[in-house]
Amino acid sequence: MPKLDGTHLPERIEQRLADLSSDKAVAKRDLEALLSDEQIAAMNTAWAEQQALRKVKRARDKQEELELGWKSKREIHIEAYEQALRQALDQMLEALQGRMKKDEVRAAKIYLSSYFAARDENKDTYQADLAAKNALKRAHLGQVERKKRNTRDEEVRAMEDAIRAQIRKKMNPDELEQIEMSEEHERAANKGGQRTGTKAGKARK
Repeated sequence: MPKLDGTHLPERIEQRLADLSSDKAVAKRDLEALLSDEQIAAMNTAWAEQQALRKVKRARDKQEELELGWKSKREIHIEAYEQALRQALDQMLEALQGRMKKDEVRAAKIYLSSYFAARDENKDTYQADLAAKNALKRAHLGQVERKKRNTRDEEVRAMEDAIRAQIRKKMNPDELEQIEMSEEHERAANKGGQRTGTKAGKARK
């Protein structure tokens, strides 16, 4: 895979996909930078198949090109990036968990090292714990324990938001209107529930 944090990869791929979809020129190096070796190989294979298809079946116009399954090189690149985006979204939760795990392991090593170093200096348990926590703060890991409790919910919400965004892009105007009406109804229902709960609370007082 490219040398990018998996949590950042979907956004980068989306940006490159937008460039391709808008006919913006993309250098070969930039085109391949966000793809794995396997994805690059699949993209090149798809283009080689298109070239072979052109030699076997000749098209007289655009309609025949469509019927024969001809695709431009840019269309091949777009399809490769759409596939890469789907894979990146599938792997994003795992990447988030992996990054969190690395932080936890690093924090544990720093804490234990600092704690026992303080104890070796004849500091009591409280002082050693305080020294270890200060070491975590200096390493910008002081919030790891708190983040660990909240990260799972954040990961799930981020994944759901990313998937919903991709689904919306594939919707036609009627489908998009229906989903927006449904979301608006849900928001209104939630607000109504909150107001009812507030009034009930005041009544109990």
